[in-house]
Order: sequence, then structure tokens, then C-alpha cells
Amino acid sequence: MTRPLAIFDIDGTLVDSRGSIFEAATEASRALGLPEPDYDRVRKIVGLSLPVALRELEPLLSDADLTRFVEAFKAVFLRMNSDPDFHEPLYPGAIETVRRLHRDGWGLALATGQSRRGVARNLAREGWADLFLSSHCAEDGPGKPDPAMLHAAMAACDAEPATTVMIGDTSHDVMMALNAGVLPLGVAWGFHTVEEQQAAGARHVAQSFSELSVVLDGFAALTKAA
Repeated sequence: MTRPLAIFDIDGTLVDSRGSIFEAATEASRALGLPEPDYDRVRKIVGLSLPVALRELEPLLSDADLTRFVEAFKAVFLRMNSDPDFHEPLYPGAIETVRRLHRDGWGLALATGQSRRGVARNLAREGWADLFLSSHCAEDGPGKPDPAMLHAAMAACDAEPATTVMIGDTSHDVMMALNAGVLPLGVAWGFHTVEEQQAAGARHVAQSFSELSVVLDGFAALTKAA
């Protein structure tokens, strides 16, 4: 019997990175002499690979200026991460839910728009490396909403679409899940609104990790009964 697989996004789903991403986008814009973006514009691009995200933020940039924008964004994040006081907190209930799923026999993986460096930073959190069977990011291949990361995760974890769920906070996560033929679940505390995720096709958008756990338990029961 194939065990269920839960693939988690990171930013806005497990980790509250709203402040740091907005700060990086703001400082990178200043570095290029661009108008400072408002938060609503920035939140909509989170989850996409960085070049695609920043192209959406500033669609009129030349290719050369887009490259400068990407490098400026990376430089800000590198500087922030080098500060010993820098911390992106987990959302309440995140680690407890992931650990409980692991104890219950779920396969767990990550699929994120972060860089490989960002993934490594998060996997260095206490206990994370022992929880997730695999991790996949836009640097590995096409980013969201292309299904490549989910296909790779299912291959790495020996899972089938029918027993796999993608959990994220953006419409990009939802569309990636649909493109891969897996169940798209959303969370209400990240970057995209409940309505935006539902419009993209999310089957359920949880208001808390407790609610998400109930939905996942129901999914696991259905997969075992199939």
C-alpha cells in the first residue's frame, strides 16, 4: 500500500517570510532607482521563481536590468541572512503538524520557489532534515506553476498523484498541483487570499493547522480505503 505524500510549500505556508520578502523587494527596487512597490504587488509574485517573479513586478525592465534586479534582491537576502539576529518564524502549529504527519507514516517533501540556498537554510532548522524525504526548488528546473517539482517529489518519494497532496498559500501552488494531478490544498495565513486560492481551484483552504490536519486525516483515510 502506498503511503500518502504531503508536499509543502515553505514561504507563507510553513515559514512567515512576509516581512523579509517585502523588505528585499523594496531595497532591490531602491538599488535600481525603481519606485518602491507596495505590499499587495509583492505578495502576488511570491512562489514564482525569482526572475519570473521580478519580471512580473517590473514588466518593462530590459533583460540586463532584470538581471541587476535579481542580483540586488539576492544580495539583500544574503545580507539579512548573515545577521545573527535574522529570524523568519514558523507559523503557529507548523512544526507540530509536520512532526505528527511524520509519526503517522506520511511521506513529506518540500516544493518551493526559494533558491537551493534558501532550502538548505530551512532544512538546517532543528529537526527538519529528518522530517522531509526530498526537497525541490525552482533552481532544479521549471518553477511554479509547472508541475516539474511535484513530479520530482513523487518520483523521489515513490508516490502516485492519487495519494499526493500539495499544501501551499498561493494560486501558483494550486495551479502547480492541478497541473500535476494532485490534490491542491491552501492555507489562509500566507501571501494569497482565500478567494484567490479558491479561484485558482483549491479544494480546501484551511484557516489553521488544526483544520488542515483534519483535512489531511480525511485524505489519508480515503487513500487507505481505495
